[in-house]
Amino acid sequence: MMILKNTLSAAVLGAVMATSATANPGDVTRVTEGIIAAGMAAELDDNCGDVSVRMLRGLNFLQGLKSALRDEGYSNAEIDAWIDDDGDKDRLEAIARQRLSDLGVRTNDPASYCTVARGQIDQDTQIGRLLR
Repeated sequence: MMILKNTLSAAVLGAVMATSATANPGDVTRVTEGIIAAGMAAELDDNCGDVSVRMLRGLNFLQGLKSALRDEGYSNAEIDAWIDDDGDKDRLEAIARQRLSDLGVRTNDPASYCTVARGQIDQDTQIGRLLR
């Protein structure tokens, strides 16, 4: 699972992290919302043994986010450069964790991760589509 998380995390970051003198990829809502969803799915996977991330679906999803950034005019170099932006990474992780908390995840209650994960799968949300 740790390899999966590291691969997913690297792909998430690689898909969207870039800097630009005139714009910030973090302002592309579709991309940031996608990263947050992927991060939430990875967190649920890490903490619930009953679910796992759909690796191929996740990678395809993340490649779609990277493509969306290219469509917005960001170069591969800009996207790759944003990988090192710890500030945006921390910001998006905080949003993902807050949303998981809002959905009912309690860090002191491991079963809550599974409850939320199953709910997301049952509701066919973007997070749920990244899990099985």
